[in-house]
Amino acid sequence: MGLGHWNRRRDSQSSGRTMESSSTQSAAADADLARLIAYLYRRGELHMSSSNEDDGSEDEYMKDFQMPFSVPPAAANIDTSAMDASELKQEMLNDSWALKFSGTGPTPKSSVSHLLLQREHGSIDRRNFQRAIWRSASDCYIPNKYELKERFHNKVFCGTYSQSGDIFLSACQDRQIRIYDTSNGGFRKFNSIHALDVGWSVLDTSFSPDSRYLVYSSWSDYLHLCDVHGQQRVHQSLPLIPNSQHGFCIFSVVFSQDSREILGGANDRCLYVYDLERKERTLCVEAHEDDVNAVSFADESSQILFSGSDDGLCKIWDRRTLQESDPHHVGILAGHLDGITFIDSRGDGRYLLSNCKDQSIKLWDMRHLSSKKAQDETKQCVARQNWDYRWQQVPRKVYRNRKRITGDSSLMTYQGHTVLNTLIRARFSPKFTTGQRFIYTGCANGAVVVYDILTGQIVKTLQGHNACVRDVSWHPYQNNLMSTSWDCTIAQWSYVMDEEDAQVATAKTCQSNSSCSK
Repeated sequence: MGLGHWNRRRDSQSSGRTMESSSTQSAAADADLARLIAYLYRRGELHMSSSNEDDGSEDEYMKDFQMPFSVPPAAANIDTSAMDASELKQEMLNDSWALKFSGTGPTPKSSVSHLLLQREHGSIDRRNFQRAIWRSASDCYIPNKYELKERFHNKVFCGTYSQSGDIFLSACQDRQIRIYDTSNGGFRKFNSIHALDVGWSVLDTSFSPDSRYLVYSSWSDYLHLCDVHGQQRVHQSLPLIPNSQHGFCIFSVVFSQDSREILGGANDRCLYVYDLERKERTLCVEAHEDDVNAVSFADESSQILFSGSDDGLCKIWDRRTLQESDPHHVGILAGHLDGITFIDSRGDGRYLLSNCKDQSIKLWDMRHLSSKKAQDETKQCVARQNWDYRWQQVPRKVYRNRKRITGDSSLMTYQGHTVLNTLIRARFSPKFTTGQRFIYTGCANGAVVVYDILTGQIVKTLQGHNACVRDVSWHPYQNNLMSTSWDCTIAQWSYVMDEEDAQVATAKTCQSNSSCSK
């Protein structure tokens, strides 16, 4: 969060202060000091550690982050009107038999035998059986069993699968990037990279599409490129040459689909593009009015870019017309009430999601842009925020204020998870196994929360960690997902039929047998 942002908040608060007592002055001074410390900490100019840091133990003050957080209330009345009228809903209905069968409600638990009987009974089009039923069956069996995979002495910030799902990487606060072979259901570490020039922690990573390279970012003027398997011993520093003289950080980084460019979002409000073939930074544009926390490409063409910021706005950019001397976005999406922590693209050049400090996820159609009034109202709401999500609990007023702002152009809003401490990730579930039916996210209370994309309902809450889950990654082709947490662990979630699922599946099968015998 930028200094100007804090000054705006401080000025708005100071106007109403009086000098009635020395205790009031002391409280105000303490509040200003807290904001200054938070600002310096965010900029990377202040680091807090215990005297026994070298022994690999956890910093004492960070134990505060392992305090249990209350689970936020889920939205009571979910507005699905925009989703009900959208092309996305019709597309998903056409693509999945289970959705046709169940309407707009949650997917029913269905055994494989039940699905086969439905096909034989003529309820399912045989021509589309394989794809639709595979996805429908996967929709019914959301991962639910916790398995500890790794435990470290420091917090884990990043954990993602490669596009093929055969490799998984984790980035830990001990400056180690560990790389695992996950082919054929395995989990074997085959490489470990000691990250260079790290301030606080490695904050983001990205695989190249061919899984040969990875890039990581931290509080540094450089990005760092490494070969995944370590055979070429590549560990290059990529200079971004920011205008900022100190305290520079890339919060979000991603490869283009052709592996030629790397896109980053920084705390100096700018977007950066580094060209690997030319070996130079080719673009730096001031994109937002505050820190750029999230960036993403819209689809495989890598021509349309998304960015999300602490100013509460998502912006859309066309790489083909974006110029450093005269930068212009092609659209803005407004509706959040606070800073955006993460953006994930559906990969179809249309839809994206944003996770936010207002304790919500929003789903957007990039063709439905927001009005100037909506943009202004979002900025006003962000400017009125006077709490720090890294240090404080969520104020009650945040949960009470769930009314959509005028002109909010999002399709859906998902509420029921907590965004605190760090830039928590949220993503679309895989296309191959789930048809992207779900949105799943980490949570500050140690959970992984899974939402139904069409109804906004929470369909699964995975409890296993005892501190903030910062990153989540669902295998692109197998029915398991990984969660990385500030409790210093990596966990894998897979599906195991519980008693409730078994009862429902048995009832469905019996019902099918009965109908088929008539």
